[in-house]
Amino acid sequence: MELIEIIEGLKKYDSATVQNAMMTIDSYDKEQIDYSSPELKSYHLENGTVVGVAVTCKVTPLYEPKEKLDWDEYYDLIDKSDLPVVGIIVDIEKNKGRGAVMGDGMALKHKVLGAVGVINGGSIRDLPGIADVGMSVWATGRVPGHGPFNLIETQTSVEVGDLIINPGDLIVGDTDGITRVPIEIAEETLICCKKVRDYETGVFDELKKKIINIKEE
Repeated sequence: MELIEIIEGLKKYDSATVQNAMMTIDSYDKEQIDYSSPELKSYHLENGTVVGVAVTCKVTPLYEPKEKLDWDEYYDLIDKSDLPVVGIIVDIEKNKGRGAVMGDGMALKHKVLGAVGVINGGSIRDLPGIADVGMSVWATGRVPGHGPFNLIETQTSVEVGDLIINPGDLIVGDTDGITRVPIEIAEETLICCKKVRDYETGVFDELKKKIINIKEE
């Protein structure tokens, strides 16, 4: 199965179902935690489940760094991708979160380039404007300002909400947070999602019948 087919298939499921599906796969390491912590908050705007491959970058939003990159080095990676992209923007300054790493302008830029969501390891601002753009975002907080704001690295491993994300990782996000699906089990995860959904639907239906019977007694 092509990766784009897997991405489209996973959009039918929530992140919790995806997590449950991975836990049924024998080759999956059950001890690793492939989902974000409560630190990462959803500003999801009710767009349904977001699925895409990670394009990562590290930024300094408050102070001028000694060395920096042109922002096109990050944006071109999104623009040239043949797959839906989830941008990962991580604040690497000592006082992380004090300056915003994303606002409505960047949300619009990501949208135009074809990104389906942005995960921010830091604070965001201009949430009403981001909502107008229709971009799903996750962040660790909100502040009203930032400083010079520069790009430092692209396509390196980053940590967001206690979750390690590598460039090219398959990301599933919704109002619960972010799940990372290892590429090597992505197809099997999609297949198991249906099995999990069918099983849970059967269990829930039986429990709901019991609730109705109790109310009627």
